[in-house]
Amino acid sequence: MTTTTLPGAGASEHRAVEAVWRDQSARIVAALTRHTGDFAWAEDLAQEALVEALDAWPKTGIPDNPGAWLMSVAKRRAIDGWRRRERMTQREPLFVTEALQAEASDPVPVEADPDRIDDDVLRLVFVACHPVLPAQARLALTLRTVVGLTSEQIARVLLMTVPAVQQRIVRAKKSLAAADVPFEVPDRAERPARLASVLQVIYLLFAEGYSAAEGERAMRPDVAREAVRLGRQLETLMRGEPEISALIALTEFQSSRFAARINAEGLPVTLEQQDRRRWDRSAIARGSAALQRADAAGRGLGYYGLQAAIAECHAIAPTFADTDWERILRLYDALETLAPSAVVRLNRAVAVSMVDGPDAALALVSELEPELTGFRPLVAVQAELLERLGRVDAATAAFLAAAALPGNAAETEVLRRRAEALRA
Repeated sequence: MTTTTLPGAGASEHRAVEAVWRDQSARIVAALTRHTGDFAWAEDLAQEALVEALDAWPKTGIPDNPGAWLMSVAKRRAIDGWRRRERMTQREPLFVTEALQAEASDPVPVEADPDRIDDDVLRLVFVACHPVLPAQARLALTLRTVVGLTSEQIARVLLMTVPAVQQRIVRAKKSLAAADVPFEVPDRAERPARLASVLQVIYLLFAEGYSAAEGERAMRPDVAREAVRLGRQLETLMRGEPEISALIALTEFQSSRFAARINAEGLPVTLEQQDRRRWDRSAIARGSAALQRADAAGRGLGYYGLQAAIAECHAIAPTFADTDWERILRLYDALETLAPSAVVRLNRAVAVSMVDGPDAALALVSELEPELTGFRPLVAVQAELLERLGRVDAATAAFLAAAALPGNAAETEVLRRRAEALRA
């Protein structure tokens, strides 16, 4: 989303527009793509509706159903566009009727067909993950249209520059239009070529819900639940794929802690301080069952399977002190061998701190600074390690430095409070 400030747009209305876009952009773009048959135009229509909201809501107030308001405006603009282009088709009468009525609920299919899933968002993910696009372009496009991240947020996630992200998105939309990619879930033969990208999108969608990139809140549970739902839909569509089951396991384990991750003020609570009695045991059971399905394939644990196994170690530990950190470290070693990255090494360093002590981990984290410059989690981990080593002044400075880096406001407040507590 391009954040646009129009004359008269108040801060509360602007935040409301941004919140609606983050929560519903995928469904809006997906529904528009289904109706228009044009992915690039659908996103343009959604963006135009967004700009109109920024202009109208300060004058008229925020509507009761802002998502439906945006969809209605976008549909009317689509009708106007068809008329201006003089490309009226047989679909327009139906589309006009839908634009003037409230959104109807999705029809229930008469017969269950494992190869047919009427899910606009899943279709949108498959379209954006088309093999005609380079891997980075697929991710940039899906993070924009499905997750609802800004170009700046995507750049931080993918460790790219903002201009590079914007160029990839523009080129990706042109490539999809040139290839005339249909808005549908591909047939069985085509799905494996897109599976890795689709899984990565669902994974990043869940990550955004688990820890919001920006905004006031620390988490976006609705976004995380949407990722879990998409994972289940995908497993129904492609049964027997162990990495799909592994990703479901990972999201179930992580979401089991949602009730304990936020305190009464809405601020994040560390894993060590969480009340484990509030963890969702049914989600943990579902996660274990999904991980068993992944393991039963006999192919060994992959990228998501190893992460799910790490999450299970935390989920089944009765207390923080009972956590099997040595097994977690071995799993991170395997993950680093399978899919090496600076972020994996950062998480591994946390496990090292619990096995070999904070001093050994601090040296590992320092080595990552060139690759993760400006990455808040890295500086926050440094601050915690310095605090455990008793280096109060350095830890205080690191907590303040982490608070100054991009991230959600709730995290920022916690980092500032930890710095203040050390000063005291």
